[in-house]
This record gives sequence, structure tokens and C-alpha cells, in this order.
Amino acid sequence: MQTRASPLKVPRLILASASPRRASLLSQIGLTFEVCPSDVVEPPLSIYSNKSASEITRELALIKAKAVAQGHNDGVIIGADTLVSLDGELLGKPSDDADALTMLTHLSGNSHEVVTGVTLIDAATGRDRVWSETTQVYFRELSRTEITAYIASGEASDKAGAYGIQGRGAAFVRRIEGCYFNVVGLPLASLVEHLSNFQSNVGI
Repeated sequence: MQTRASPLKVPRLILASASPRRASLLSQIGLTFEVCPSDVVEPPLSIYSNKSASEITRELALIKAKAVAQGHNDGVIIGADTLVSLDGELLGKPSDDADALTMLTHLSGNSHEVVTGVTLIDAATGRDRVWSETTQVYFRELSRTEITAYIASGEASDKAGAYGIQGRGAAFVRRIEGCYFNVVGLPLASLVEHLSNFQSNVGI
């Protein structure tokens, strides 16, 4: 378990995610937190055929946070899950390069939604708060050469929708509507608001 320190007075926060991007976002706003990834194996998206991206991400964020909370007696657990939705088709992390190629080809020249579900759990009491946030992202037209070069960079492999807006994938995005940080992996403004209301001694 890793601990990232900050000068802010906050309750014990535990990030239930191995995502370096989520950890970086929490560090960016000066939060002190520990990293304790959940061991939850995410089921295939095909089993969620009757649910929206918001419902699925909230459910998975809750499952991940609960899994980590079981191993702690105190602290606030932060669980999160992100999906891309393109005309109702749900896109998670690509299974391989061919899958990434398919995803990026479909995203090219279109707009899509990035949905992040977030859960806070008080490990001491089991009290939780779950919500999701959606950002609309507009891609420019991409050439196959651009797509294959991007995939070859390795950046697409561990990201929902096979791109990272905070990296080389930024060159694909014409504009967004909503929270930029939500596309990276955590909606920071709403996270701070919910934390402040959830835990009265959060000193932000």
C-alpha cells in the first residue's frame, strides 16, 4: 500500500484503484491518500445489456469500494469506474490492439459520452454515497495511420474507449462539454463537494 502525503487536513482517504491517473488527480488537488486497489474482476460489459453507463459505473464503483472497505476499520474509501458510451454502445478498456483499433475507428469523427461512477464508503460505519458524472467528448476525423500509431505507443491499452485525453489522445479531441477531469478518471469538483458533505472534517 502506498501513501501520498499533502499538507491538507483530511480524514484518512483510501483510493480503491490502481489507476495512476486517478492517483495523480487526487495528488493534484492536495489530498492525502493511500492506494489500495480492489481485487474485483470486472465482468464483461455484455452482461449489462439492459443498463445504462451511469448505472453500470455506479454499480462497479460501489463493488470496488466495498471490497476494499472490508479490509479496513476506518477511513473513507474512494471507488471509481469509467466507461465510454457511443450511441448506446458501451466501451471499456480494449482487450487487445484489434479491439482498440475498432473502438477508435468508431469514435473517429463522432461525439461520445465518458461516464465515471464514484463511491465513497465510511469503512467504520459502512455508510456510502454513490453518484456518476457524464462528459460529452467530440473527436475529429482520424486517419487509420494516426490510430495505428497511437495504439503502437501503448497508451490505448488500459483506458476506457482506448484513449487518454491527458496524453497523446488529446490530439483527437476537438472539444468537450462537462468536466475534463471526469474524462481522465475522476470528476474532481463533484468529488470534493461530496467528500465535504460526506465527512464533516474534510479540510478543503
